[in-house]
Amino acid sequence: AKNKQDVVKYYTCSFTLYTQQKRGFRKATKKPEPKKAGPEEAGPSPAEKNEGLLQRQATSPPETSRPQMPPRAFGRLIKPLVFTVGFTGCSFGTAAIWQYESLKSRVQSYFDEARADWLEKLRPQKQGDVRKQINIWWNSLTEGQRTVTGIIAMNAVVFCCWRVPSLQRSMMKYFTSNPASQALCSPMLLSTFSHYSLFHMAANMYVLWSFSSSIVSMLGKEQFLALYMSAGVISTFASYACKTATGRLGPSLGASGAIMTVLAAVCTKLPEAKLAIIFLPMYTFTAGNALKAIIALDSAGLVLGWRFFDHAAHLGGALFGIWYIWHGHEVIWKNREPLVKMWHEFRSRRPGGGGNGSA
Repeated sequence: AKNKQDVVKYYTCSFTLYTQQKRGFRKATKKPEPKKAGPEEAGPSPAEKNEGLLQRQATSPPETSRPQMPPRAFGRLIKPLVFTVGFTGCSFGTAAIWQYESLKSRVQSYFDEARADWLEKLRPQKQGDVRKQINIWWNSLTEGQRTVTGIIAMNAVVFCCWRVPSLQRSMMKYFTSNPASQALCSPMLLSTFSHYSLFHMAANMYVLWSFSSSIVSMLGKEQFLALYMSAGVISTFASYACKTATGRLGPSLGASGAIMTVLAAVCTKLPEAKLAIIFLPMYTFTAGNALKAIIALDSAGLVLGWRFFDHAAHLGGALFGIWYIWHGHEVIWKNREPLVKMWHEFRSRRPGGGGNGSA
């Protein structure tokens, strides 16, 4: 009889592990079991110990989890929508103030750099100075490449955090975007810097690095960062809306939505630019044709229900990049003057702010 009970517990343990992987790390409900007489009441049986071990080891990748939420709960999209609008406004407002401060300190920075160069000439030079080599490499980069270096570093740190077993639950909750999750708003931004697969991160960061010089030269680093951060949130909201409408719920992560905005913006601004695939450099095509092909592919994936990529996030990011080049730059960035004027007056009133005549 005891052997028969152990067999029953083994299959119960296997079923618990299966349902836990399907529901995304949710603790399985325990069924009441008849109490056993004798010395077995003093502690858990070997089968129960194995069950606890399997529950601790059931840490499948985020792609395999299945959320539990009724489909088409559109009321849950109100909070993400408010967050998207508010975060986008704050991003561009902060970028406008940052640009104002950068322009104001440019003259002082010029004199500081001239003084640093003069001291560098007087200072004895060291052979094999690692810091000097890093500075030479850093100065050889374009402004766009220097700007996206910080973004790439953040993605690398988050990727390493995915490899820490004790952080799996927190990473799943805050660094994957899912309309069925308890945390709705913060993952909209944090998931933009999150990659579970090394190939996924490497591909996204390569595309971002390739287009960084063009997009930053077009918009400037302040406006670019505002566009990139906003694009991550907007593309995630598009994913939320599509998943809620279709009932195909599940977690998503990656910078693809924001990068699609950057790619679409460059291709819209420079449609005749020549592009090539990294593994097939002999085949070139125009940026305009590449953008049309990408939109067609993501549209087909959205209609046909392909699940390998988050096509709604890709399509939302691409449409946002096109809209920003056609209209968004005029609507948002060129109307920043009232905010900058308010900030200038605020800075002028503060002690040491430069007075009313400061620029």
